[in-house]
Amino acid sequence: QSQLMESGGGLVEPGGSLRLSCAASGITLYYFTITWFRQAPGKEHEGVACISSRGDGTVYVDSVKGRFTISRDNPKNTVYLQMDGLKPEDTATYYCAARSTLRGTRCTTEPHKVNYDYWGKGTLVTVSS
Repeated sequence: QSQLMESGGGLVEPGGSLRLSCAASGITLYYFTITWFRQAPGKEHEGVACISSRGDGTVYVDSVKGRFTISRDNPKNTVYLQMDGLKPEDTATYYCAARSTLRGTRCTTEPHKVNYDYWGKGTLVTVSS
């Protein structure tokens, strides 16, 4: 069964750090660009960062630039989201999504789910003192 699984969420104080992981099974992430999304209660989900299949291209939403870093380890079939300087407004469930490079080699933070081939179930990040 092909799937993505996120981990690494939790409760952290403002200013703290977390590293999220998106691990794939049944699919080879090298053939996919990966996007991290988040959805806060009562809000639309938004793409926060994405990375190309080779890891040589990244995009960040303005609200996380300079604080979040997306990276990938293709031999480990895993993508990471390092989150530093966390703020209460970063509180959300974070999801990773995979988009085949057959759809294009550049990654995207475009939010419509039909543009992605696989989704994880999410990991909750809570930033609070």
